[in-house]
Amino acid sequence: TVFFSRLAVEFCLDQGYEFGEELYKIQCVLQDVGSNVATPISSARESHLKRTAFSEKPVIELENWIDRYTKQLPPLSNFILPSGGKCSASLHLARAICRRAERGIFRIVQAGEADQNAARYLNRLSDYLFTLARYAAMKEGKREQIYKRPNMN
Repeated sequence: TVFFSRLAVEFCLDQGYEFGEELYKIQCVLQDVGSNVATPISSARESHLKRTAFSEKPVIELENWIDRYTKQLPPLSNFILPSGGKCSASLHLARAICRRAERGIFRIVQAGEADQNAARYLNRLSDYLFTLARYAAMKEGKREQIYKRPNMN
């Protein structure tokens, strides 16, 4: 997930968006998520658990960012396909990979081996990336592709 969020940063840097620092911070937090998941609660030493603990603070920060960008977007009335230019499309790709990581961490959290805030972070991150993809498309004046069910008859 870190690699693909970096790819999105590279595609978005040229546009001069204000969210570049947010994406950088997310890369750092994803390292912390990885540390938390790689340190099983049942077998790790207390010092490792303390060092890899994951708090609710980054989750709340993502929710605030989502709210800020959502207020600037037109309401979503249809499903959209990943589209809207290179920056937007790369954010959609990062979102899809984030969803896959979220599904993978779910079992680890359910087993009690990782902090549930790490899983919550990935859940909110995928929503953030979706919102940001829409925002980037809007800022660039790119059209989002609306999903239309193909006629299968």
